[in-house]
Amino acid sequence: MSVDAADLTRQQQFPDEARRVNAWASPAFWWRVAIVLVVLWGLVAGERRLAYFTTQSNVIVFAYFAGALYWMARRGTAAAPAPVLRGGVTTWILTTMVVSHVLLNHFENPIPGLFVADPTDELANRAIFAMHYVVPLMVLVDWVAFGPHRVVRWRDAAWWLAYPAAYGLIFLWRALALPEVPDRFPYPFLDTDALGAFGSLLEMLRVVAYIAVLGVVVMALDRLAWWVAERLRRVRRGAEASA
Repeated sequence: MSVDAADLTRQQQFPDEARRVNAWASPAFWWRVAIVLVVLWGLVAGERRLAYFTTQSNVIVFAYFAGALYWMARRGTAAAPAPVLRGGVTTWILTTMVVSHVLLNHFENPIPGLFVADPTDELANRAIFAMHYVVPLMVLVDWVAFGPHRVVRWRDAAWWLAYPAAYGLIFLWRALALPEVPDRFPYPFLDTDALGAFGSLLEMLRVVAYIAVLGVVVMALDRLAWWVAERLRRVRRGAEASA
């Protein structure tokens, strides 16, 4: 592929990079500022331990979007950087929400916990709610509403399983090798005392399978967002041509 053809292909994939824009004036920039602020508040509003996937995934969200804001301002673009990593970040933080709501809380309504008598408990519950629900939904909105779309390939989603699988294997080994370590079982499906090593491994693989399905959903939403945007562009071009 020639240099000109490569540049043309990149401009087609990243239309927002084809010209420099004032990133500070783009809705995407300020939405990502809001994500950074919410996740930062959730992390500092209570005691957080890195043994938990919730904490790790929120730290990753903070790091990615803080870096994205710098990149957008520096490059003069409204597009987010590293689309494959962005898809992984979206999948991982959605995993936090789904595992918490479905597997740990068994679909229990979290709203009543936001309004309790004890101010300390109320603050803690609201911070956890932000990390489990608000941040994941904000990241999902960012993934759907802002480009670039149709850049990540379907096979790239396989890479998104690497981090959750590594997390599970490391903490499974940790529980077996270090029985006195704090937070030995951060999640019930890693409880080797109750399930045994093989049972914990099977439960962990089940969770990874759920994450794989979630990754497919994330990819499908990316394609759907691209299709809707294309339809709107065609309608707009048709209206302009007939005017």
